[in-house]
Amino acid sequence: MTNDTTSTTASGLPVEFADLEPFADWILDNQPARYAKRLASTIGEMQAFYDIGKPRLDDIMAFCDGFPIEALPEPAKKLMYLTFSLVEASFPVECWRQPRVPDSGSAEIVLIAEPAL
Repeated sequence: MTNDTTSTTASGLPVEFADLEPFADWILDNQPARYAKRLASTIGEMQAFYDIGKPRLDDIMAFCDGFPIEALPEPAKKLMYLTFSLVEASFPVECWRQPRVPDSGSAEIVLIAEPAL
């Protein structure tokens, strides 16, 4: 299966996912940037992102499954990066109701390697 990725939104997402366009500032290509975005966001901002993004996960996975992972076109990559950010926001929304891990003080997560897309 292949997908037509010629039509994109202003941020470069596939037009089939135009409802995610308001969250384009979450299209971040590395985990440190996603973590920083999470810490700089309010729980209300993350909740809004989560409420729109989570119901679209099956559609996102079906769309991206139409391409080999080593040859994702740019719109699909942006969609994957947005999904990675949704995962980054999910624990604060579902569990903690705040951007930081409760009772963690000034601790931070430092990722030293991540899969390349």
